This record gives sequence, structure tokens and C-alpha cells, in this order.
Amino acid sequence: MMSRLPLSSRFLVVSILAISCALIWRPAIAAKAAKAPSAAASSARPAPEQFVDGIAAIVNKHVITLGQLADKTAQVRLQMEQQGVPVPDAQALRHQVLQQMINTELQNQEALQLGIRVNDAQIEQATQTIAQRNRMNVVQLRKEIEATGMSWDAYREELREQIQQDTLRQRLVEDRITVSDSDIDAFLNSPVQANGAPIMAPVPPPPAEPEPPAPPVATGPELLELAQILVIVPDFASEAMVQEKRSYAESLLKKLRSGADFAGVAAASSEGPQALQGGDMGIRPLNDWPDLFVRTIKTLGPGQVSGVIQSGRGFHILKVLRRGYAQAPATRQSKQAQRKAQQAAQAAQAAAAQRAAAPQQPTGPMMVTQTHARHILIKTTKIMSDDQAREILLRLRERIQHGEKFGELAKRYSEDASAPQGGDLGWLSPGQTVPAFEQAMDALQDGQVSEPVKSPFGWHLIEVEERRTKNMEDEFRRMQARRELMQRRIGPAYEDWLDQLRGKAYIDNRLDKGNAKVAD
Repeated sequence: MMSRLPLSSRFLVVSILAISCALIWRPAIAAKAAKAPSAAASSARPAPEQFVDGIAAIVNKHVITLGQLADKTAQVRLQMEQQGVPVPDAQALRHQVLQQMINTELQNQEALQLGIRVNDAQIEQATQTIAQRNRMNVVQLRKEIEATGMSWDAYREELREQIQQDTLRQRLVEDRITVSDSDIDAFLNSPVQANGAPIMAPVPPPPAEPEPPAPPVATGPELLELAQILVIVPDFASEAMVQEKRSYAESLLKKLRSGADFAGVAAASSEGPQALQGGDMGIRPLNDWPDLFVRTIKTLGPGQVSGVIQSGRGFHILKVLRRGYAQAPATRQSKQAQRKAQQAAQAAQAAAAQRAAAPQQPTGPMMVTQTHARHILIKTTKIMSDDQAREILLRLRERIQHGEKFGELAKRYSEDASAPQGGDLGWLSPGQTVPAFEQAMDALQDGQVSEPVKSPFGWHLIEVEERRTKNMEDEFRRMQARRELMQRRIGPAYEDWLDQLRGKAYIDNRLDKGNAKVAD
């Protein structure tokens, strides 16, 4: 497990920034778009007397009611209207929202079984992080949220759910991701692709001035914002079903080429997790998109749509929303232009997570202090709470202080793959482990053992054996390559995991069977 901690460190940053993008900028836009959001919500939601509450779906042993579906559908409808995403007809919208609710419930059940909990302290830390990312304090953040018609408690619950799902993905999805040395070698030896893409988020020129402003300067890697329409092909599908799915995807492409709005078709018909956002998958550095996507959109400009392409998940239709480079601000701009440039920069940072945008590769020696460490990991589960895991480690720490060997106890008690090696993690470089682990490790002296430390993987006891300074020039390049390759594979791995989660669950969708009567 710990051998894959670099992914978690990076993914956690991306996840928190994605939350800040989804849960701040969307309501901020909504506040401007809707003068009276609560009134809009009440008009969008069907009156309670229009239907008798019943069952919309059963997910394992959990029931999703028609009332819950109506509430969520009204909320999603309002958000789509505020974001300018075409709202599909009532039946298609309910279908998409119910699929989203089923996926969320499956993840919640999995998190519950693994003992993953999000406490109030984590919520407070997340809200502070989001506020700081958006250059405001928590009080201002609350006002922005409540101005959209969403209560602060509802916002916190949505944030809690997002963090829980992110932690779940970190713990489970990364086990599916492998990057071999040959993968890294091929990546480092591949030629760097450069094309003359337009600058990201072009800003309208400011009003005429005596001296024209200096042109914007392209900086950093190429950024790309994509939307997709996904038609999923089930595992082990027959050839006839594959052809049926392909024909359906081609019929959607035909709609698009006849003038249909991409976001509207995605919202009504896509089976991707971003369907209700018009298929928008966000902004990432070009190298962080799957190779299949990069090859497909190589010659496409903003606003252009690809043909139907096939992957292991099914059939995709891609649209390039924006592509280009981050900009250094012009030396002289109007206030309006500066404001737009700032918003574009913040959006790019939130979606691409600046840490994911690798800097120029260093040249010359890179002297880095490495730490040789061991650890004992106790995972939290449905039957192993945080308090129990922490208590076990406290007792083990006491035994170590009385003379028992850390490595021997790690072999007997650690639940990490490093247990047979006595918990030995080898030489660790800065940034190679999740932040909580690294901070605790860095605070230790040689030979010292930490107090119990919590991370997304469970609870750790850490021992530092020794430290050294080493030239990491080559290792740094390989580490950056590994991170980029792993980042590209996170999305597909997560979607595959979710498909498998659905495949082994009992799901009784009453809406699809036509057994539920819901008023439009």
C-alpha cells in the first residue's frame, strides 16, 4: 500500500481543489444568474400532493424514495439552469439523477463497510481550504453559498460526502493503477508534442488607451478542457450488443452534427459521471488526459467535436471546450479584463491543480534529503474504529519503548504490504508520501518513533532509521513521469471500479421498469 502513497498525495490535492471548483464557483455563478433561487427551486420541484411517495430504487438494502428523487431532481434542475446547461425532459432528467444517486449510495455503503468517516474537524479544515482558494474567509464563503439558496448545513453535508468519496477512491482505486519502469522509460523517451493552440481563456481586449497593453505571455504546459458523451458497453457484452451501442453512439453524433447542443445531449443521454454538467470533465494539463483522448483531439480546436471512438468502457464522443496555455497577466489591463483573467486563472488552477502541472525538468544536481523509515499500519473498517486502531498503536509504541523491535512488531501487526519486510519503506523523498504521514515523519529524529498518525489509509506508527542527502536529478525526472502517468490513469480506473461496484450490487431501479409514477 505504502508503495503507492505518491498517488494519494497528489490525488488528494486534486480532489480538494476539484471540490473548491465544484462547490464554490458553481454557486457563485448561480448567485448572479438567479435573483430569487429559493423561488425558482420551489417552482422546479413538483408539489408534494402531485404524487404518492414510494420507491424509486433499492440499492442493496437501502431505499431511495420518490420524494428524495424529486428533491434531488429539483436541485439539479436549478443548478443546470444557473450554469446554462440545457435541461433534458423530465423523464430523462429523473433517469440521470437517479443513476447519480445510486452511484453515490453505493460509494457511501462501501465507505461505511471500510470504516471511512469524515468528522467535523475535517469539514472545518476543508471549508477553510476552499475559502482560501477563493480568496475569502469562511464567513464570506457562507454568504456566497447561502446567496444561491443552499443552506450552510446542506453545503457541509455535500462537502462531507465529497471528502468521503475522495478518501474511498484513494484507498481502493489506486490499487488498480500500476506504472512499470518500462512505462516510465517510454514516457521519458517520447518526443514532446507541441502545437500552436490558441491561448487558454482569451480575454476580450480592453478599451482603447493611449498605450496598448502588452500581449499575454503563454506560460506552463498546455491546458485542455474536454466534455464527453459516453455510451457504456457492459463487460462480456455480445457482439450484437456492442454493435447496438455503437449505433446508438452514432445516432447521438448525428444529432450533434445536425445542430443539437452538446451539453444538452450529454445531460440527456451520456452515461458518464459528468452527464449532468453537460459532460464537462474539467481542465487538465494535456499530458494528464488519456492517450486515446489526446490522439483524438490532436487536430481539433475549441468548439469542435470528435467522431465516435471506442475504449475499454464503451463509446465516446469528445468536444474540445478550451485549449491553450496559462497566461501571465498583461502589464496594463482594464479592471474588467483583469477580473476576467483572474477568474480564468483561478478556474484553471482549481481544475488542473497547479501541482499536477509539472515544472520545467531540472538541469544539474538536485540535492535532496531522504528519510529511511518503517511503519506499522492499522486500517479502519466497519469493525475497527479510529479509536480502536489508535489504541492498538499506542500499546505497540509502549512495547517498542520497553525494548521490543519495531520491525518484529510490524511483521506481526501491520496491515500494509511492507509488513513482511518489517514495515520497511526504503528511502523516501519529499512529496513521496501523503502530507499527514510526511509531516509526522519529518518531525522525528533518527531512531525516534511517532505517536499514532492518521492518513486516508488508516493509522500509522512511524520509525525513522536514518537520513541522507542525495543527488536526485534522475530520480526526480522518473518520479515526475510516474506521477503524470498515474494521474492519467486515475479517471479510467475510478470509472472501472464504479462499474464493478454496480455489477456486484443488488439494484432494483423502479423508474426504468416503469413501476413508479412521478409527476412532471
